[in-house]
Amino acid sequence: MASTAASASSSPHQDGANEVSLTRLYVMRVMYLVLVIGLGAMIVPEILDHDLTSRGVIPSLLGAVWVLAFLGLRYPLEMLPLLMFEFVWKLIWMVSYGLPQWSSGQQPPTFAEDSFNIAFGAVLLFVIPWGYAKRRFVKRPGARWS
Repeated sequence: MASTAASASSSPHQDGANEVSLTRLYVMRVMYLVLVIGLGAMIVPEILDHDLTSRGVIPSLLGAVWVLAFLGLRYPLEMLPLLMFEFVWKLIWMVSYGLPQWSSGQQPPTFAEDSFNIAFGAVLLFVIPWGYAKRRFVKRPGARWS
């Protein structure tokens, strides 16, 4: 019985739950919900109704993010790489596309809408528990290679 209790208390889910405040977990869940609602409104109609000859690469990728965001509602820490992915791609867009287009004055017609939606991702800088992420993904030994 004691070994069962010890193994249950040392599960990754429990360890993370003790490292990150309940408030932070709820804020992370809100961000997953934003992904579910925002991507759902944008991507699901495209996935369900598209031309037969549509390429579909971007809607499929975003559809996968949408599906995984549902898991983030239940498992916010386990799905943390999904929020990190969102933050990193938005940071890359801002640095490589958004800022150069803005500073040159040569913006595409969708620039205002795109930059607003992508800049909203900056809130992830404050939502992601970076200390936990560092301990979990940088300092912790990786899986064996052979």
